[in-house]
Amino acid sequence: MQKIVLFDTEAVHNDLLPLSYTRPVAAFRLGIRTLREQWEDIMPGDYCYRPVEFQVDKFGTCDASAADLLFVAGNLIPEESLVAPILALKPGEALMAGEDLLAYRGSEAGLDAGDFSRVELGEVPYGMIRFVYDIFLNNAEAIRREFRRLTAGRVSAPLDASNRVLGDLMDADGQPMLFIEEGAQVEGAIINVKEGPVYIGRDAVVMEGACVRGPLAMCAKSQVKMGAKIYGGTTFGPYCKIGGEVQNAVIFGYSNKAHDGYLGNAVIGEWCNLGAGVNASNLKNDYSKIRLWNYPRHTFMRTDLQFCGLIMADHSKAGINCMFNTATVVGVGVNLHGAGFPRVFVPSFQEGSPAGGMTDVPLKKFYQIAERVMGRRGLTLTDADMRIYERVYEVASRYKQPSKK
Repeated sequence: MQKIVLFDTEAVHNDLLPLSYTRPVAAFRLGIRTLREQWEDIMPGDYCYRPVEFQVDKFGTCDASAADLLFVAGNLIPEESLVAPILALKPGEALMAGEDLLAYRGSEAGLDAGDFSRVELGEVPYGMIRFVYDIFLNNAEAIRREFRRLTAGRVSAPLDASNRVLGDLMDADGQPMLFIEEGAQVEGAIINVKEGPVYIGRDAVVMEGACVRGPLAMCAKSQVKMGAKIYGGTTFGPYCKIGGEVQNAVIFGYSNKAHDGYLGNAVIGEWCNLGAGVNASNLKNDYSKIRLWNYPRHTFMRTDLQFCGLIMADHSKAGINCMFNTATVVGVGVNLHGAGFPRVFVPSFQEGSPAGGMTDVPLKKFYQIAERVMGRRGLTLTDADMRIYERVYEVASRYKQPSKK
C-alpha cells in the first residue's frame, strides 16, 4: 500500500495560525470530516503527517529514509478529480499548479531540495486552505461534496413525524438531502434543505424549536439546543453544544456556544466556550473590506472580504455578554470576560477584560483548566499536548503589542 505523507510547510503553518498551533493543517475540519479523513476515503493508502517540528510528538511523522513516498500538501482540499493526476506521478515528479506544489513522489530529501520534474495540473480545478478564512469560505461546498460521499448507497435513519421539512427530501438525481445517522434524536425542528443537504451525525441531538438550514453538518454527539437558528455553510464537530444564531461557521469539535448570541463567518477550534449572550460581529459598520491579523506579517493583512467574524484557537473562552469586533483573532488559551470589546487581535495565553486590562495566563493554571475541561469528555491532557503548549507559550510574547488596526 502506498505511503502517503500529508505535509505542512512553515509558510502554510504560519499563515494558518493560530488554528495550526495545535494541529497539522490536514487535521482541520472542513465540510464534515477532517482533510486527512477525506483523503483516506477517496485515495486509500498508508497515511501519516509531516507536521512542523514541535507537533511531531503528538501527531507523528513518516520514515524519512524511505525513497518512494507520495507527498500531498496538507492544505490541499480533497477532490476526486485530483486523485488520478496524483497517483499518476512517477518517482521524482511533482504535481504543480502554477507555483502551488500539490503533490510529489519521491524521497523527503528530494522534496526539501526541490529536486523534481514539474507535471502541470492543467485545467483540473483545485482549492487550498491558504488563510484561516478559507475554511468558512469553502465550507458550504465541502459539506455538499462530503454529504454525497458519506451517504452514497446508504439509508438514513427515519425522521420523527414531529419535524417539518422545507424542500424535497430527494434532489433531481434521486440523492437524499437529509441524512440522519443511527442514534440521533431530532424532534420538533424545522429543517430547510432547499439550499443544501443536512447531515446529522451519530447520537447527535436537534432539540425542539430549532430551525436549521442546509448545507449543514452536525458530527457525532453534537447538540443544537431549543430555539436555535442555524444557517447554511455551518459545521459543528463532535461533542459541540450550540444555541442562539450561527451562520457559516466551522467549529472543529468539543467546543460550546450553548446560549443566545450571534456567531457568523467564523472558525472556532477545540475546547472553546462562548458564554451566554456572546456576540461576534462579522460586518463593519462602514461596510469596508476586512483587514485580518496575520502572524508571519506581524500586522493586519488586507483581504477582499466583506464578512469575517471570530477566529478562535483551542482552549479559549469568553464569559457572558462578551463582545467581539469584526474579524477578531484570538489565540490559544485565552480567557476573556467583562464589558467592552477586546482588541481585534488577542495573543495566546492572555486573560482579562477590555476595561481591566490583560495579564499572562501561567502554564500551570492553563493545564489545570484544560485537564478539568477535557476530563468532562473522558479525555486527558498528554505530555505531547503540553510540549505543544509550551512552544506556543514561548512564542506568544512576540505578539503582545500588535500594530494598530
